[in-house]
Amino acid sequence: MTDATELATRAGDSDPRTGLRAVAALRRLLERLEAVQVRSARVSGWSWQEIADELGVSRQAVHKKHGRR
Repeated sequence: MTDATELATRAGDSDPRTGLRAVAALRRLLERLEAVQVRSARVSGWSWQEIADELGVSRQAVHKKHGRR
């Protein structure tokens, strides 16, 4: 089982402490994955609008979150 799969399984645990810790870990993982993919898109010449469209957010939101990196 992969770490992400294990975390997803733990997120559904009946013990709230276990579930919440897993949710927090998944959130951190998703943030890192998003940053990697945004950086990859920018290196590949994508505009902020193209990235925003794929993420389902506004251009301003994605630029504010990732523009300084």
